[in-house]
Order: sequence, then structure tokens, then C-alpha cells
Amino acid sequence: MAKEYKLSAERLEELKQELNYLKTVREKEVADQIKEARSFGDLSENSEYDEAKNEQGKLYSRIAEIENILANCSVIEEEADSDPDTVRLGSKITVMDTMLDEKETYQVVGSQEADPMNGRISEESPFGKALLGKRIGDTVIVDAPAGNIEYKVVSIQR
Repeated sequence: MAKEYKLSAERLEELKQELNYLKTVREKEVADQIKEARSFGDLSENSEYDEAKNEQGKLYSRIAEIENILANCSVIEEEADSDPDTVRLGSKITVMDTMLDEKETYQVVGSQEADPMNGRISEESPFGKALLGKRIGDTVIVDAPAGNIEYKVVSIQR
């Protein structure tokens, strides 16, 4: 069974645009590189040809990856009947590290959009899983490599 990818509407559009670019512009560029490298002669000792073929392989791999994501994705929708006071996909959460007494803000996103260095955590990560369904004031314990870290949910925004 194929993995389901959860995406925001913005990320879905970005992937569609990237796929279009790869199939129209980039594919022609790589084909031209191969054509030019072939004109240099003997292919067995032609590093330009080898590099162009490697680039073509990477291109087709990325195209296949994006097509798989688009074929198996679901868009994160804002549900009108959902409880606005619980953490769910798309929520922006401010948490307090109870040990360090520091506040941090994160957004829970699908795995394809995760960027922990910029505060976007995957709902599949240990921290994301621990936060889902929590309410303001709840305590969350995350099993991290350095040991358990305790957070308190301070605020939730949509």
C-alpha cells in the first residue's frame, strides 16, 4: 500500500509547478547537454556525457518522486467543525520547555513540508505525534536522544 502524503494547498501547488518545470524546461536542458556531450566523440572516455546521463537519472528520479507524492497525497483542509483548542495538522503551537523555561513556536505539518530548523515539524516525528490532540495547558513529554523533554502547550493558533 502506498504511503499517504499530507500536504497544505500551498505545498501541493509548489509540487505541481516543480513537476511542470522539470518536465518542460529542465528535461529539454538535460537532453541538450547529452546531445552536446555526444558530439565530443568517444563515449567511453567522455566525462561530460557521463555527467549529463547522471543528471538525466536524477531528473527522472525527482519526476517519479513528485508524481508518486501527487498520486498519493491528501490536502490538509481547515475543518469548520474541528475543535480550535486542540493541536492538529496545520496548527501553530507555542510550547514552554519546562526545564529551560524557554518558549518555542512550531507548526505541525505533513512530512513533505517538515523543516525543523524553521519551526515546521512533521506530524510523524516523535514531537509532532506527542503534540497532536493536546490542548492549551497540557504537558507533553517527548522521548529525545538526550532523554525525555517536557513541554507545556501555551497557545494554539490556526
